[in-house]
Amino acid sequence: MWNFETDPAFQTELDWIEQFVTQEVEPLDHVLDSPFDVTNPLNVRLVRPLQEVVKARGLWACHLGPELGGQGYGQVKLALMNEIIGRSRFAPLVFGCQAPDSGNAEILAHYGTAVQKARFLQPLLNNDIVSCFSMTEPAGGADPTMFTTAAVRKGDGWVLNGEKWFASNARYASFIIVMAVTDPDAAPHRRMSMFIVPTDTPGYEIVRNVGVGSHAPTHAYLRFKDVRLGADAMLGGQGCAFEVAQVRLGGGRVHHAMRTVGKARQAFDMLCDRALARRTQGERLADKQMVQEKIADSWVELEQFRLLVLRTAWRIDKHKDYRLVRHDIAAVKAAMPKLLHDIASRALHLHGSLGLSNEMPFIGLVADSFLIGLADGPTEVHKITLAKQVLRGRTPSAGLFPDYHGPKLKADAREKFGLGLEAAAELEMVG
Repeated sequence: MWNFETDPAFQTELDWIEQFVTQEVEPLDHVLDSPFDVTNPLNVRLVRPLQEVVKARGLWACHLGPELGGQGYGQVKLALMNEIIGRSRFAPLVFGCQAPDSGNAEILAHYGTAVQKARFLQPLLNNDIVSCFSMTEPAGGADPTMFTTAAVRKGDGWVLNGEKWFASNARYASFIIVMAVTDPDAAPHRRMSMFIVPTDTPGYEIVRNVGVGSHAPTHAYLRFKDVRLGADAMLGGQGCAFEVAQVRLGGGRVHHAMRTVGKARQAFDMLCDRALARRTQGERLADKQMVQEKIADSWVELEQFRLLVLRTAWRIDKHKDYRLVRHDIAAVKAAMPKLLHDIASRALHLHGSLGLSNEMPFIGLVADSFLIGLADGPTEVHKITLAKQVLRGRTPSAGLFPDYHGPKLKADAREKFGLGLEAAAELEMVG
């Protein structure tokens, strides 16, 4: 049933989340550096108590099922939560749903052995450790069929060699999930397998950490040199890396979109505040028509995007299969970079030189818009996917002129209503 109203009991939870994030979590963004530095004494002192509050409220890791300590909320509820949580860098950590750990937890829950779950999944769910997902390569970019990092059989284990690029939060990670070629002669999408690599394994090296713009360097250039892995390091079967990856990527993309609603709304609220508070040439910015246009465009675009995200979430809940909602996910993934970029840019512009400074968040939000346009696949790839899905199953017109050609439609209508040539001529004269 389609309904635009939130269940009253869940709205109570959303109201609590709104107040909690505003009063308790957002201040962390201004005194702590990285949400992923979980061993930092100040992080431990300030973040852990808030996590306990969330757990006591029953809102910890709500994307996971009860068997893993979550609520098993559907995607619509997660969307309503995440658009609040998305406003703060530390809120996903406080609520136990931060990427890439949330996606890695889903992989381990689906494909991990009992030993792997005990060693990696449970500490990850407790936020005692953080993890990294390493797929992209320096030369291969976003095309996994070009990847060269390889794992070769040796005895009853594997030896891993190669390089990975832009592995987020590797500097803090206790383990990394790595996609590597294991079957070079197989079909392109059966060539690779997924491995768990503890970061204290000999041969693993962070070449350097890089940042996005002026952001702190948290994305790593990795090198694997004769890294020895046991047979128990593989996740899923040999050659099943694409299948394993889709478990995290489908949900991860739509969750990014949910949190982007929160970021964009934050920028929109600042845009509105500036328009009302600032005066120039004898009137408020809010009274100037070009500013009003910026406000109107931003509101319409934000509400359109939010509804697309919620509809996608609803369809995921309905079908219980990401494959059947592939085009919806591609659509929100393709739309969110432009949405965030445009609203953040307008807010920046209205704040003038202050908006350009590092005392305001707008440059960071604009940089984030480019980041989410590349992360989990570039926008162009998702547009291609969407177009193919939209066209699938459609039958084109067969004739020289299309089926919707005016003269053909007129002839078909005359035949339908039994109008002969004489009656048709009379109609033409009346017209």
